[in-house]
Amino acid sequence: MVQAQVARGAGKRESSRIPERIGKYLVINEVGQGSTGRVFLSHDPYYGRDVAIKLYNLESEEDEQKARLTRKMFFNEAQMVGRLQHPNILPIYDAGEENGAYYVVTEHVHGARTLAAYCKPDNLLPIEDVVEIIFKCAKALHYAHNRGVIHRDIKPSNIMLTLDNDVRIIDFGIAIVKDSNVSRIEGIAGSPSYMSPEQVQSAEITPRSDIYSLGAVMYELLTGYRPFRANNLSRLLHQIVYATPPPLHTLRPEISEEIEDVVSTALRKEPENRFQTGLEFAAALTRVFHTLRAQSDRIDKQAQFEQLRKLRFFHEFSHSEIWEVLRASEWRDYADGDEIIREGELDDRFYIIVSGQVSVRSGRREVGILAEGDCFGETSYVRGARRTATIVAQGPVTLMRVSSTLLEQASSACQLRFNKVFLRALIERLHRAATTPT
Repeated sequence: MVQAQVARGAGKRESSRIPERIGKYLVINEVGQGSTGRVFLSHDPYYGRDVAIKLYNLESEEDEQKARLTRKMFFNEAQMVGRLQHPNILPIYDAGEENGAYYVVTEHVHGARTLAAYCKPDNLLPIEDVVEIIFKCAKALHYAHNRGVIHRDIKPSNIMLTLDNDVRIIDFGIAIVKDSNVSRIEGIAGSPSYMSPEQVQSAEITPRSDIYSLGAVMYELLTGYRPFRANNLSRLLHQIVYATPPPLHTLRPEISEEIEDVVSTALRKEPENRFQTGLEFAAALTRVFHTLRAQSDRIDKQAQFEQLRKLRFFHEFSHSEIWEVLRASEWRDYADGDEIIREGELDDRFYIIVSGQVSVRSGRREVGILAEGDCFGETSYVRGARRTATIVAQGPVTLMRVSSTLLEQASSACQLRFNKVFLRALIERLHRAATTPT
């Protein structure tokens, strides 16, 4: 039985109490509060999982019309039980009514926060993360639309981000459900800043309305500003129908033209000119993501190239030859005490120290220290030869490991330059060792 049921007149004082039980669920504590109800944590022993229970605030509603709307929102969510099973939609497990109290039971995501936390100019997510989040949302909405469900209230606070940066779309309280027996919430419903022009004008709502709202969310996540801002509701709604939002790059200069095109397509006034489905929106984001990833890779490689140019090992290399060695290599980071190579092992790679220093050991004896710009791995010149020493990181170390097989595919000039510099460095090291007094 739901505890803390109260007469409407006593509402606020009593409704602040935490009930001991909601339906069959024992309440652990309160974890949140929203405009339509309070959220409690419970545990479902039958399925062995934590759940969140939203208890609607019907008993404290003094306005009968508002209470009727809240009741409709409950029935809307209740009919979603088991209906939408997608990894990026918060699942609804159960719903019920007891002694005039209405509740909905969902997955409880520990440590989740909504995207509203990342809609401020001084706390924006990386562009690549935004693209990935909106991609998942677009796919989830496509799934819902194909099952006859239009969310109608997509906004940052209705999209949760889990601790491992996965996404959950929540709150289907005002959704439109095809062939539903539940009476629809009519008129302007939703959050004004994210409403599509057709929502504002009380025109027919299609899945493309959700696509517009998701475009508005993406705009805000990228810039920290909503597409349209006004000091009163009338002006805001007029802008949504008639105005054009400021270009993204004027608010965040590093945003590419491709991203600008995707967002502007999602935000077009006429539904027929937007992405026609969530899948089409997701496909456009996939292309953007690949472009971003390629640009990121190029930036990383350029930074590596700049770092190599400063090393004495590469002072005699041309720019094109450095790029050839870079393409034949991989970079690895090691912590203090990590064994990089072990005496007696087979290994066909050459090593160049990009930063830090290493200890060279033969048996249990340290025979030398190598530092930034030094190289090792001379046994790679002899096929099947085993390492003659153990190399151990002394503090944090970054190495470039050059594959002898890939180096063989480089130009003859590059191979000759590499062999000349590598062997000369080894001869100099041997000479120093021979002339050092013992």
